[in-house]
Amino acid sequence: MDLIPSFSVDHTKIIPGIFTSRVDKVGGGIVTTYDIRLTRPNAEPAIDVAAMHSLEHLIATFLRNDPDWKDEIIYWGPMGCLTGFYLILKGDRHPKDIYDLLLRAFKSVKDAESVPGATAKNCGYYLMHNLEMAKWYAARFADYLESNSGNPEIFEYPKTDRLITDDGQHFYDS
Repeated sequence: MDLIPSFSVDHTKIIPGIFTSRVDKVGGGIVTTYDIRLTRPNAEPAIDVAAMHSLEHLIATFLRNDPDWKDEIIYWGPMGCLTGFYLILKGDRHPKDIYDLLLRAFKSVKDAESVPGATAKNCGYYLMHNLEMAKWYAARFADYLESNSGNPEIFEYPKTDRLITDDGQHFYDS
């Protein structure tokens, strides 16, 4: 069985950033999946589960209410490895084109007084939230984005040699 594209990126070389994961034709349009990587895979601890859950609610709410972007947002959700999020948008933009949106989204977390939708009626596990840790991770990522805005490596997956495993599976540079 072939590896899916997101498993074909060398995770030992990924740094935090905003990356294009894939671009797909859907119906008559294009949608792009972005890898919003908050921590360095396998080198930093994964994000606290409750904080990740709170960030999911907070950032999704921000994105779906942004007047300039709300109609472009298809999905915002956590990666299973807890090192970042996936953002799916209509269209095909370079990661630099969504930098300001994401910086504003992560900066907005600092002003949150509660987690939107964190009730038994609105959430599948409403008790699993940690607003204070979510604020810490959001501030850390926003600071990182600002201090690295001129670094092209935070917008492009790292390149690697094309590897073929002993059983014939291909790993591609992105």
